[in-house]
Amino acid sequence: MKYIDLHAHLDGSITLDIAKKLAKLQNIALPDDQKLLKLIRAPENLENLNDFLKCFEFPLSLLQTEKSIAEAVRLVLENMKNDGVIYTEIMFAPQLHTKNGLSQENVISAALEGLKNSDLHANLLLCIMRGEGNEKENDKTLDLAQKHITNDGGVVGLNLAGAEGLYPTENYRTLFEKAKKFGIPFSIHAGEADGAESIKSAIEMGAARIGHGVRAYEDKNVVQMIKKSGITLEMCPTSNRITKAVCNMKKYPFMTYLNSNVKVTINTDDLAIEGTTISKEFQYMEKNFGLTRDKQIEILKTAADAAFTIEKVKAWLKKEIES
Repeated sequence: MKYIDLHAHLDGSITLDIAKKLAKLQNIALPDDQKLLKLIRAPENLENLNDFLKCFEFPLSLLQTEKSIAEAVRLVLENMKNDGVIYTEIMFAPQLHTKNGLSQENVISAALEGLKNSDLHANLLLCIMRGEGNEKENDKTLDLAQKHITNDGGVVGLNLAGAEGLYPTENYRTLFEKAKKFGIPFSIHAGEADGAESIKSAIEMGAARIGHGVRAYEDKNVVQMIKKSGITLEMCPTSNRITKAVCNMKKYPFMTYLNSNVKVTINTDDLAIEGTTISKEFQYMEKNFGLTRDKQIEILKTAADAAFTIEKVKAWLKKEIES
């Protein structure tokens, strides 16, 4: 199979091997593999998304120099390519990589360098972060997105990420109204740690895609809104299980959405933190929900259509998927 992954975080994809390479590059001492894995992998007994977000602290500590960011992008894309990915959009928040003195501009330039050094067709999304006291940083990310935005081969959009349950989507309406005015496409994490109301806000704000959207089923009107607007959900089964976005995976709504003509895609979210790959995600859906090969192809074509890229690339992706 050839895959598309529209929802993958750079800092959540720093595997054991990549962590070692980045540490060596920066002369950072690491513990043994067993301890290192505990710093990288989310434990199964997490209570919620907020606990899950703490797992990003260590990988982020390895991503504070231009060389490490560029190399991380290249290595993550290499891992994805080896798993059959033919197109992906990697997201990261420039403001989270400035602890050692880099500017957000430096961070973006480094990520673009990593993109250039990879032979996987990929693009970048810049994340605006939910939180308090980071308004200036978010404004800067938006300005830089406007500066760097391109149709393909670089920064192709924005995202809203972070602790959704603590900082409602609605709080970021003004920022994303500006993004819409600037013509910057964006995806918003919604309906993961917060309910269907969060998805409603994201749709009203003009999101082209919803990150996760798993809890749309809580409000039938929101499901209808998703259908009517033609928005695509970037669903991530393993992540949704680990973060308890869904308490009982037997009731995972993916197939219900798919069978009721909601546009759904399958994605990894955080390859390293969840110990997954895109091929594992598809196998999981096949084994546990009877997702057929025909339906898998249909989902991948939906992902091609929803990608923030040019029509020529979308046509190529669909041709590759069908072959």
